[in-house]
Amino acid sequence: MSVDFKKIQLSIVVPVYNEAVNLNSLFKRLETVMDDLGRSYEIVCINDGSKDDTLSRLIECHQRNPNIKVINLSRNFGKEIALTAGIDYATGAAVIPIDADLQDPPELIGELVEKWQEGYDVVYCTRRSRKGETWLKRFTANAFYRAISKMSRVPIPQDTGDFRLLDRRVVEALKLLPERTRFMKGLFSWVGFKQTAILFDREPRLQGTTTWNYWKLWNLALDGIISFSSLPLKIWSYLGLSISFLSLLYASFLVLRTIIFGIDVPGYASIIVAVLFLGGIQLITLGVLGEYLGRVYEEVKGRPIYLVRDVYGFESSATKLDTNNACE
Repeated sequence: MSVDFKKIQLSIVVPVYNEAVNLNSLFKRLETVMDDLGRSYEIVCINDGSKDDTLSRLIECHQRNPNIKVINLSRNFGKEIALTAGIDYATGAAVIPIDADLQDPPELIGELVEKWQEGYDVVYCTRRSRKGETWLKRFTANAFYRAISKMSRVPIPQDTGDFRLLDRRVVEALKLLPERTRFMKGLFSWVGFKQTAILFDREPRLQGTTTWNYWKLWNLALDGIISFSSLPLKIWSYLGLSISFLSLLYASFLVLRTIIFGIDVPGYASIIVAVLFLGGIQLITLGVLGEYLGRVYEEVKGRPIYLVRDVYGFESSATKLDTNNACE
């Protein structure tokens, strides 16, 4: 069943996980911005298995304002999958993902729309500064963005999150990508189209504490690198070739030394060091191969990307979009 995308001009997509304390402020600012713009809109909220009263508050907000719509996933699938679900269900001519913690200011939506009207298909927000974050967080974030920009064939903008405007053509292209290990920042860049950036200063989190610890950020970084680069696989081929070449040189040196000076007893310590070093290299290589193989295993199983328990505010035509991702 087809959906008339012209009825709603802007879809705001908000993945939500344990964000009950921020919802009132979020919707107040979003509604003010959208009312000032004077455009038809919807706010698509995805409850990603929250453990607090986020869902009940979302339903209350939907009852107060029908433009607020709720997708309740069957469990916690992670932000990247929740964002995918919101994009699948959004019906606007343009879609704007935004975080619920208000670190991405809703007041920038007007600037995003202006760039969109100038003819850009994707308008992404690049952080000029990151307030309220430790030096370690800023350092690791900068290191990751610079590393993946060097390793990936697809140029991924540095210091840029999910906050951006996506034209309907871009949204339809994203919905054609079936992979289950999803690094959305990379996918936004992979689809191409005409893109531009605006700069902003990222504010500290409004309330509550983030669930993104360093372990989760590390796994997200691995997903991004493995999804958009095969360089980690190539590195070990080059490293193995280099070690073999050095070994050949050392073997030649030993032969010449034996011929000239006679046979001596080599050191035990050097043998142990060489064995442990090569053993470590082999284990790291197996680990890298395992990461890629594990993702292949996830893909071939063919499971749905996410499952929806219930929805609030969607008509039948909107909840039955032509996608293989969602199951109700």
